[in-house]
Amino acid sequence: MRPIQATVSQHALAHNLNVVKQLAPHSKVMAVVKANAYGHGLFNAAEGLNAADGFAVLGLNEAIDLREAGFTQTILLLEGVFDARELNIAASYHVDVVVHSQPQIAMVQQASLIAPIHIHLKMNTGMNRLGFEPNAYQQAYDALKDSANVAGITLMTHFATADETLGVDKPLDTFHSATRHMANPKSVANSASILRYPITHLDWVRPGIMLYGATPVSGTPIEYFNLKPVMHLTSELIAVQTLSAGESVGYGQRFTAAQTTRIGIVACGYADGYPRHAPNGTPIAVNGKLTQTLGRVSMDMLFCDITHIAEAQIGSAVELWGSQVPVDAVAEAAGTVGYELLCAVTPRVPMKVVD
Repeated sequence: MRPIQATVSQHALAHNLNVVKQLAPHSKVMAVVKANAYGHGLFNAAEGLNAADGFAVLGLNEAIDLREAGFTQTILLLEGVFDARELNIAASYHVDVVVHSQPQIAMVQQASLIAPIHIHLKMNTGMNRLGFEPNAYQQAYDALKDSANVAGITLMTHFATADETLGVDKPLDTFHSATRHMANPKSVANSASILRYPITHLDWVRPGIMLYGATPVSGTPIEYFNLKPVMHLTSELIAVQTLSAGESVGYGQRFTAAQTTRIGIVACGYADGYPRHAPNGTPIAVNGKLTQTLGRVSMDMLFCDITHIAEAQIGSAVELWGSQVPVDAVAEAAGTVGYELLCAVTPRVPMKVVD
């Protein structure tokens, strides 16, 4: 068996959830576990985050899986449902749904449900993806509040720039202005706003990436927020080569040695989820020592500089990301974000859960 492995720490999940609770002690926590819990495994994450008040998912199948596994918390479908049949299934499993469009309102009004359903009514405050415009929000609310199919309504929005200089002041003011006459629970805070803007800690907060130990704020490491990495992607050296000056390694000769260089060949490639576009110099650790990748990432292998790690040999441990090598550092080098790397780990990589 290839030595590559992803390890998921439930202790780190619980720790990061506790950070959220300490930051927002008066809010309920809706842990976002969409996209297979950002690549960590839905049940792996849900068990580690079992102290959360709710779970947010994308697909109805994920919601059903959580219910059938015995999770009793609030479960929310972040994009709502796409046809009336799904709405009835959601009602039968006591799953909350986001409503963000007029057709979804009509669907709720016209459905014959076995039980009323709780709605999270979404406002568009600048993201311009989903949600009702602020000047149409009251009408959408009125259309739902008296329906026999609606058990209750939570008011929600999603910030576009909570992680950037623009911040949340303008969209938050827009949201509060449009909902000032509504006494319903409110849900606005994502990871970045949980960490940066206590004013957004309303009835619910919705942490996502911060639960998995990656930063939602570019340029700010997780240690600053007292977060711990949850996933450790590790492998081993499966070969060692020595390049003379002028020799290259890998496809396209993207690295050519200027002097004698020891190269470690790592059992990990883009078919495992490592970014193919990671350049020379992307951080990596071998035998607990930081070094850098060299050459082009292959489908099943990548290469690193072990010239200064004399003890490195076939079988030496490699950390692609984890405690020594932050996933955000790999992402920054590759011109992407930690979210993408965590979600991109492929099914062929064995995943082990540890306490």
